Amino acid sequence: MEGEGADSAIEADPGWLALHAEREAVERALALAQARQKFSSDPAASAAARREEAELLVNLDRVLTLIRAAEYRRRPGARRW
Repeated sequence: MEGEGADSAIEADPGWLALHAEREAVERALALAQARQKFSSDPAASAAARREEAELLVNLDRVLTLIRAAEYRRRPGARRW
């Protein structure tokens, strides 16, 4: 089928897989920071979780930007800047 070739090309690209693995790890850490912020009874721990959440959001934005750039580069006829 047509889609099988595209899927195997994505699976064969270790950089692509690494970006998605990093995205998953950041999203998981972000969910934990949000849970600590929401359910912590210690104000200091809640504030630390809030700071960690802000750092993780910046990191998630960076990773998602890299993923979008990689998706664009994979398109046929994509411009090289």
